[in-house]
Parts: sequence; C-alpha cells; structure tokens
Amino acid sequence: MDGPELQRRFDDAGKLLLRVSVGAMVLLHGIAKVRYGLGSLPGMLEQHGLPGALAYGAYVGEVLGPLLMIAGAWTRVGALLVVVNMLFAIGLVHAHEVFALGKQGGWAIELQGLMLFGAAAVALLGAGRFSVGRVLRGSGPPAA
Repeated sequence: MDGPELQRRFDDAGKLLLRVSVGAMVLLHGIAKVRYGLGSLPGMLEQHGLPGALAYGAYVGEVLGPLLMIAGAWTRVGALLVVVNMLFAIGLVHAHEVFALGKQGGWAIELQGLMLFGAAAVALLGAGRFSVGRVLRGSGPPAA
C-alpha cells in the first residue's frame, strides 16, 4: 500500500469516527425523546411564535438524521438534519449561553457546539468509503 492510498484510508477512517461519534451523541437524545416524549418542547416553540407541532421535527433531527450519519447512507442529508436540529436547540434552550463560559472555563454550550459543528463537518466531508452509501451506489465494499 503506497502513501496516498494509506492517507485515503486514514481520511476515510477519520470520517467514519467523526460521523459515528457525533451521530451516536445526537441519537441518544433522540432515543430519550422516543422513550419519554417531547416534554416542554412544543410549549417552547409556541412561546417563540412557532407552531408546537414543529416539535416533531426533533425526531427527524435526533433520530433519522443521526441514523443516516451512522450508517453512511445519505450522510450529508442526515448531517444537515442534525445541524438544523442543533440550531433550533441552541436557539430555543441555550441562546442565553452562546457567549458564556461554563464553571470550568470552557464554552457553556460546548456539547451542543460539538454536535452542531461536528455535524456540519460531516455534511462537508461526506461519509467516506466505509459506509452503507458506498454499497448502495454500487461502488462495492472498500478494497482490502
């Protein structure tokens, strides 16, 4: 295996690690919403002049989007769903913390920022070779 091929494999492994880790972090929030419901989310949306039914979009952004990212199928679409979801989450729940520091000195919303910017990176980078999307496109499995 030559240098450029090895570099491609490292790049694809990095894309896999990024999309699975960010997707899993967001999916856990989605699983909680599936198990316990949307809670106060419809009310928060209504307080901001938005329809409460828009809260069901959380299932799209926190379940469907992450599953697409993790599988590597329609990865960019899934990542963009997560980005939109995180923008809503930050705007509705964490807007007052955007320019704040936490008790340990880090950004007050570093977890939300990691999910937002991680998903944005996945949307820009795509899934890489280690993905279901590669198989669906007919490119076959990655070479050994």
